[in-house]
Amino acid sequence: MTEHKDSRRRPSGRYLIVMLEPVVSRAPISVSLPAGSQVLFISDVHLGYGTREQDIERENRLLEVLQGAMQTCAHLFIVGDLFDLWFDYKRAIPRGHVRTLACLRAYRDAGIPVTYLMGNHDFGHHSFFRDELDIEVLGGDVIADIDGKRFYVAHGDGKAHNDTGYLILRSILRNSLAQWLYRLLHPNLGIGLASATSHGSREYTGQKDYGGSDGLRDFACARIDEGYDYVIMGHRHKAEEYHHNNGCYINLGHWLSRPCTYGMFDHEHGFILKSIS
Repeated sequence: MTEHKDSRRRPSGRYLIVMLEPVVSRAPISVSLPAGSQVLFISDVHLGYGTREQDIERENRLLEVLQGAMQTCAHLFIVGDLFDLWFDYKRAIPRGHVRTLACLRAYRDAGIPVTYLMGNHDFGHHSFFRDELDIEVLGGDVIADIDGKRFYVAHGDGKAHNDTGYLILRSILRNSLAQWLYRLLHPNLGIGLASATSHGSREYTGQKDYGGSDGLRDFACARIDEGYDYVIMGHRHKAEEYHHNNGCYINLGHWLSRPCTYGMFDHEHGFILKSIS
């Protein structure tokens, strides 16, 4: 009887471990990089934050980068938190930012692949991006082969050493049943509540004490030790380029203040952390 009870408990223990793991899944992709083209990486734009005037200025800078890179872009990576809040219903989405949505659709119409990693703010994706923009939103990390280099791409949420509380919260927020129940609320109420929660989460992230060591950097170094050439993340709102052994960890920074930072990779220059004021 004791052995039988133990065997019944083991699966629930495994489920708890999976729920608290910083990596939900790893999606492998291959990126073709023709001569003269580059791969664009953007993270933590947080469209929708601040006053409408501030938000328009932020979107203007984003569109300047996206439209300027479109002719030579071979692949666009959105590494989470493009929006300060995103939660789409069956027949309603958050208002605003139609220019950004149209630009992303233009990328797809031009045949440019777009890889969108879900962040801790834009966790409420349902079907709009897939059905209307032809962009799949991924809930985990990405392993990419780009120009013969191995990339590990992740938003970075849940990867700090003391992020257990967030991992529990994420397991609830991303749960399909919880999201289905939340969508029973009227969009005006549901999006409003989600927006208030998102603002609180962003302030928490910005003021969070990550302890004596940077968990994201430690996570990146561990991936580099596994053989990855580049580890790309966001979430920390702190642009960084850190070399470890034969690899490099890049944190893409954020767009909440100037300069706004993003990444470009091409055959000639490798990875460059760029900015726009």
